[in-house]
Amino acid sequence: MAYLKIYGVPFSQPVRAVLWLLLMKRQSFELVMVNPGSSGENGSRHPDYLKMNPAGTIPCLLEPDTGFSVGESHAIMTYLSDKYGWSDVYPESLQARAKMNAYLHYHHRNVREASTGLIAPKIRKDLNIPEVMQQASHRNLGGALKALETLYLDDQPYLFGDAVSICDLSAYVEIGQLQSRFTNTYDFSELPNVSAWLERMQQLPFHDEVHVCLTEMGDISQEAPSMDVIRNANISGLKALKAALESIGA
Repeated sequence: MAYLKIYGVPFSQPVRAVLWLLLMKRQSFELVMVNPGSSGENGSRHPDYLKMNPAGTIPCLLEPDTGFSVGESHAIMTYLSDKYGWSDVYPESLQARAKMNAYLHYHHRNVREASTGLIAPKIRKDLNIPEVMQQASHRNLGGALKALETLYLDDQPYLFGDAVSICDLSAYVEIGQLQSRFTNTYDFSELPNVSAWLERMQQLPFHDEVHVCLTEMGDISQEAPSMDVIRNANISGLKALKAALESIGA
């Protein structure tokens, strides 16, 4: 049987969400390393890759058995949940799904700003992200964290109740990376509900393996990491994922 292929790199937040879901569900896969933004042979802008994912982004899922491919982490996770019947993380109820889908749409220009506004400017100086855009990202992220604190997590352990969902995985890979144990780029001291949720998420299976790349990179609050550090973090992340796959018999 041909394994699912996930194209991306461990350092990518959306890629990590997909890999975490697959590992938690003990679903075999192969991670194919792709250079984001490159038009080279292994790049996300190469013509062969664009045939699978016209957006030229990571992650991308390919089913070798059928030739089916799809990009965007949320589309991938909802598809996999439907395909394998993972109703515990993406329920069958249309109304429950509508609520989760609403969050997944909201996520892109709010929670996702953790990467575009706090992480990217520090590790990708070449992008020259304007200060006004960084400030807007900070505001959007602050508003999203307030919503999580006072609405989503005010009386329940996870975003949509007593059990973890794909929404939690997607949110955590963005918000969790900012913690002091990783990049140390956000102070959560005034967000007790979010802080408690972060602690709960860290207890989920394969959390540590999926986030090895962040552990390897470490604190970037004072000094931006070099490309060598980022490259080595991705390599360490890939090794950790391979070990995790071996542990589930994949």
